Amino acid sequence: MNSVAGGEAAEYVYIARRNNSLSSSARLLVFGFILTVSLGIAAAFSLIFGAWPILPFAGLEMVVLYLALRYVDVHAGDYERITIRNDSVAVEVCEGADVKRFELNRCWAQVVCEGDGARLALRSHGRDVHVGRHLREEQRREMARELARELQKGTHR
Repeated sequence: MNSVAGGEAAEYVYIARRNNSLSSSARLLVFGFILTVSLGIAAAFSLIFGAWPILPFAGLEMVVLYLALRYVDVHAGDYERITIRNDSVAVEVCEGADVKRFELNRCWAQVVCEGDGARLALRSHGRDVHVGRHLREEQRREMARELARELQKGTHR
């Protein structure tokens, strides 16, 4: 995949992102609906049958659901960007607010695929940079083949 990054011609750019099926506002609507239904049922059982212990458990359930959806919201923009340009391989990993950048020498970089695609890394000088965490196993295997092909292109100039 040829691309342009930052005004300079990049030889190869691969971006892997999380699969977010719901937007932030849609997650909020889903949470609001579940909150209303859950607390409504808990309140009804409490009033009709006197089963008041249901209310704290329903509230706890909603707190846990809120925390889970908040975690998803914080990590919705996570990505990995691999840019191969000339003799350099740049890997940028964004997790939440934390962005890490790694530079590898293209001539020394190797693709390491362990466990039949369960784990994928770029290795250079004894340092591994793990990539493909947002991909399924078969996508990681394809990414490994593609990266190996792209790294080889630079060594045969």
